[in-house]
Amino acid sequence: MSVSVVTLAGDQILAVLDDLARLRIEVFRAWPYLYDGDMFYERRYLSHFAQGAGSVVICAYDGSRMVGASTGAPMEGHAEDFGRAFAATGIALTDVFYCAESVLLPEYRGRGLGHAFFDGREAQARALGRRWSAFCSVIRPAEHPARPEVYRPLDAFWRSRGYDILPGVTAEFSWKDLGQTQETPKQLQFWIRDLQAEGSR
Repeated sequence: MSVSVVTLAGDQILAVLDDLARLRIEVFRAWPYLYDGDMFYERRYLSHFAQGAGSVVICAYDGSRMVGASTGAPMEGHAEDFGRAFAATGIALTDVFYCAESVLLPEYRGRGLGHAFFDGREAQARALGRRWSAFCSVIRPAEHPARPEVYRPLDAFWRSRGYDILPGVTAEFSWKDLGQTQETPKQLQFWIRDLQAEGSR
């Protein structure tokens, strides 16, 4: 299985919006996101993202088929959503690059693409002169009825990349879960990495 990885920016992102939207909808239906997405919302959200200065999408292709992607952008572009979460940290949003999401079809996992996604976004963070790289993960209760019996969190992988939980720094974001009729708020935990730390790649 030969997969190529490319970095897209600006109008290049706009050209693949529908492929990216479909992939997000498909992958995020699974635990822990349980996202009941639609193309209208996705196109609006991704169009806004693509037009932001410094935004990138790292895409994985099997031939011409997009099988995975990760997005990243300067954190100040998400100030309305996440600015309050960082207010007490002493970290300026303009020093942070936000790794927004990674989606990868199940059959392509375990092949190093997760590392390629972080490598690409962290390279963009450094190119923009950012000290910090951050992302957030959804918090779900262990007793949630949709939690799979066999589930392996990605915490160990994230820690292997140099990320750690930013204690007490959470945000709230709403979306419609599968089987629900309206959006409900979800808590998101921030993880962060100091790109200037000794030994940082």
